This record gives sequence, structure tokens and C-alpha cells, in this order.
Amino acid sequence: MPRIALYPGSFDPVTNGHLDVVRQAVGLCDRLVIAIGVHPGKAPLFSAEDRLAMIREVFEPVAKTAKCEFEAITYDDLAVTAARRAKATIFIRGLRDGTDLDYEMQLAGMNETMAPEVRTVFLPASPTVRPITATLVRQIASMGGDVSNFVPKAVAKRLKAKFGR
Repeated sequence: MPRIALYPGSFDPVTNGHLDVVRQAVGLCDRLVIAIGVHPGKAPLFSAEDRLAMIREVFEPVAKTAKCEFEAITYDDLAVTAARRAKATIFIRGLRDGTDLDYEMQLAGMNETMAPEVRTVFLPASPTVRPITATLVRQIASMGGDVSNFVPKAVAKRLKAKFGR
């Protein structure tokens, strides 16, 4: 039975922190599904299509190198529902610090109650990417700051084009 993992998130934009998690995750599963949550009440910086393109450009080569199947999808319902559709038995979640752990433990508990067949695996962020958040990246980029240390090159180009700086 193949080990299928689902890594849900907004990925708005993809950061080096996300990339760090993916590099770890591809060693734990046979198939990695990146799932972009799309919610009508939220106004992301990048469209779902743009985020899918970034994800494929940045993460697919990592998965290929690890000989891990890869897929990028969107979902607009519960992550547990998306996991079931993908036939995933693992949720991948990255942890930067204790605040993340508290929140992610709550999420894991709720998800386990709704879908006990899907186990949550927490992956600690490497020290160099721990301070990176997509929110801070968006703020820095919107104010003309250099985000090249926080995002892959392809994403930095997209941010530069988005903010015209």
C-alpha cells in the first residue's frame, strides 16, 4: 500500500520554509500531494492558478529527485475531505516554534476525530527557515524589500512583478 501524504496550506506565496518541509516530506511518502486551501472569504495575493504554478515549479523537481510521486491540487472544503479524496493517510505539517506546535496540536486533534485514518506528521523547520512566514514575506515584498533570502528564485521574480519593484 503506497504511503500518500497531503501537505495542506495557503502557500501565498511559497517560501523557503515550505520548501524545507517538502524536502523532508518526500523522504517519508511514496506520493506527496500539495493542497492549496481556497476559501471565498479570503483575498490571497496570488490566484490559486499562480500558486499551483509556483508549487509545481519549485516542489516538483524536489519530489522527482527523491523518486516521490507529486501532485498539486486545490480544495475548498475540509482538509480531511481533501485527504480522503487524495487517498492520503498522512497529513504533513511544518513546525517553526512552540506557538505553531500549540495550534497544530489542536488541528491534529480535530482532524484525528474527523478522520482517524489520517495521521499527522510534524516536521520541524530547519534553523535557517524558522523565522520565515508567508505573511512577513508579503509585507516585505509589498514595501519594496528584498525577499530573496526567504523564497525560491522563481517566487521572488513573481513577487517583484506583482509589486512592480
